[in-house]
Amino acid sequence: MAYISLNNADVVFAVYNSKTRSVRNQLISAIGGKINSIDHTTYIRALNKITVEVKEGERVGLIGHNGAGKTTLLKVLAGIYEPTGGTIRLEGHISSLTDITMGMDPELSGYDNIIMRCIFMGLSFKEAKNKVNEIIDFSELHEYIDLPTRTYSTGMYLRLAFSISTAITPDILIMDEMIGAGDAAFIHKARTRISDLIERTKIMVLSSHDLQIMNDTCNRGIWMEKGQIRMDGNMAEVIEAYKEFTNS
Repeated sequence: MAYISLNNADVVFAVYNSKTRSVRNQLISAIGGKINSIDHTTYIRALNKITVEVKEGERVGLIGHNGAGKTTLLKVLAGIYEPTGGTIRLEGHISSLTDITMGMDPELSGYDNIIMRCIFMGLSFKEAKNKVNEIIDFSELHEYIDLPTRTYSTGMYLRLAFSISTAITPDILIMDEMIGAGDAAFIHKARTRISDLIERTKIMVLSSHDLQIMNDTCNRGIWMEKGQIRMDGNMAEVIEAYKEFTNS
């Protein structure tokens, strides 16, 4: 059974010796939330008392302006950040596509990076080896797979990272924007793979600025603002309310 539960979850970042307003503004733009300054320390409350439950079958879309807290929430769900207050409960295997190159080393070959990243994603060494040929075939990097990935073009590197990251079907899929990697033909193949992955996964949480994709893909919407949930409900209704607000 796949399940997500957050109860009064906070994420607060402390940034020491931040003396200028411009620095604080840059931080809040990047992370989101509210800023407080005490004793020359800047505190950024990126998430503020988030309480939400997500159950099997739900495809949740996070919307809101830059800095609203969407990415921070995704990173909490992915285990990258721990809440500084409140509780989180996650059941099921999680795969995060917020950073598909995490765990890869440009000095290692493509082959070694497949093994390394698969283990990073929770597979055993044996399970990782069993995935190698499938990943190489999908990436279309056969003749380059034994070369150090620092010799790859950006497109090749992303194709390999994408192929590895989507080779495992998780219970919970976390995504920050839909992924495109490589040339037009590969992008089409990648989108088909993502659609299949979304269909097979039990829970998906997606953040995107493309409201049409959100409406087509998600059945539940969460509108975030200043680190808090402003609206939670049917995706189409949340989008309509958000559009009315932003156009007013």
